[in-house]
Amino acid sequence: MATLQEVSEARAVRAAARRSAPRGSRSVAWWPPLAVLVVLVGIWYAAAAYYDHVRGLAFLVPYPHLVAKAIVAPTMPDGSPSTFGTDLWSALGRTTVVSLTGLAFAIVIGVAWAMAMAMAQAKWVERSLYPYAVVLQCVPILALVPLIGALFGYEFASRVIVTVMIALFPMVSNTLFGLQSADRAQRELFQLQRASRFARLVKLQVPAALPSIFVGLRTSAGLSVIGAIVGDQFFQRGNPGLGVLIQVTASRLMGPELYATIIIASLYGVAVFLVFGLIGRLAVGRWHDFS
Repeated sequence: MATLQEVSEARAVRAAARRSAPRGSRSVAWWPPLAVLVVLVGIWYAAAAYYDHVRGLAFLVPYPHLVAKAIVAPTMPDGSPSTFGTDLWSALGRTTVVSLTGLAFAIVIGVAWAMAMAMAQAKWVERSLYPYAVVLQCVPILALVPLIGALFGYEFASRVIVTVMIALFPMVSNTLFGLQSADRAQRELFQLQRASRFARLVKLQVPAALPSIFVGLRTSAGLSVIGAIVGDQFFQRGNPGLGVLIQVTASRLMGPELYATIIIASLYGVAVFLVFGLIGRLAVGRWHDFS
C-alpha cells in the first residue's frame, strides 16, 4: 500500500507533467493552421490569376497583396493616397461600439432572464419564459427590420437592438443550463439547511454555472459582431460601420477594398471571440477545463 509521501510525490509528478506538456503542444499546434493558411493564400493567388487573365474580372477576386495594400496603405487608381484606410478604421470603431453595447445588454438580459427562471424553481415558469428566447433566436431579423426601424429609428439604437436579438439566446440557454447543473447532493444539503432561494442561487447555483456562463459569453461575443454588421447593413442612416462599407465597396466594384473590409470584420470577430475565451479561462480555468 502506497504511503502518504509516495502519493504526494506522484501527484507532484503528474502536476509537473501537466504544466510542461501543454507548452510543447501549443508550439506544435500553431504549425497546422499556418500551413493551411499558406495553402489558402496559394489557392487565392491562383483564383485571382484566373479571374484576371482568363475571365477579365479582376475586381471579383483581387490578388492578396492588393488586399493587404488596401488595408495598410490604400491608394487611388492614379497612385494618389486614398481615404479608404481612414474610412475602414472609423467604420471598425463604430461597429466595435455597437457590438460591445449590444453584447453588454445581451449579457445583462440573458443572465437575469435565466436567473429568474432558476429562482422560481418551477417548471411552468421555465416553460412560460424559455420559449420566447427560442422565438427571438428563430424569427428572421429581416422580417422585423421595418418594425424596428419605425419604432426606434434607423441609427444607433436599432443597430444595438438587432445585435441584442442575435446575441441573446446563447446567454439565456447556457446560463440556465449552468444554473440547473448544480450538484444534486449539494442542492439537497442546502434544502436541509433551509437556505433561502436567493442563498442557493448565489452560493451554489451561480458558482456552478460560471463555466457555462462564460461559454455563452464567448458565443454571444462572436454573434454580437455579426449582429452589429447585419444591423449596419439594414439601417444605413447615421454613422456607417463595416456593414455599410461592405455594401459601398461592393456596389462600386472596389475589389481589394471589399475584401479588406471583410477580412478586418472577420479578424475583429475572431479577436472578440479569443478575448472573451481568455477571460473565461482566467476566471474558471484553475478549476474547470475551459477550452
